Amino acid sequence: MIRNVLTKTLIRHSDDRGFFMELLRADDEIFGGFGQASLSLSYPGVIKAFHYHAQQDDIWYFPSGQAQVVLHDLRPDSPTYKQTDVYYMGELSPYLLFIPRGVAHGYRVLGHLPATIVYFTNKAYDPADPDEFRLAYDDPDIGFNWQTQFR
Repeated sequence: MIRNVLTKTLIRHSDDRGFFMELLRADDEIFGGFGQASLSLSYPGVIKAFHYHAQQDDIWYFPSGQAQVVLHDLRPDSPTYKQTDVYYMGELSPYLLFIPRGVAHGYRVLGHLPATIVYFTNKAYDPADPDEFRLAYDDPDIGFNWQTQFR
């Protein structure tokens, strides 16, 4: 696992009226504070990749759909420098993923339904000083193959 990446398994409390699930609390060890909360929807097959932040940490949660999430450690001082990890997240695997600054991240929507992502950051987006550095989905230094391998 890439250094400082954390996951939190989410617990669903269900009854005949529906369900309740707590995502984050102020006293969670997984995240120090909020800067912004956002929501995005992507369609099947879409690849949203790669970018990283120098000053911002992210937490990702996919409440609907399924996604293949890819992380790549770009921090030269990290013992997991240049390591790539893959996570499968969504309504069938409900958990939060903490992505520290300096770790490139992206995702691909799996299946035939759109995927919704809710994400939290510890720093609000500032268009005058954006803390977002984009890389191509097929960046040769990362070398990730986004194609599904059938076995």
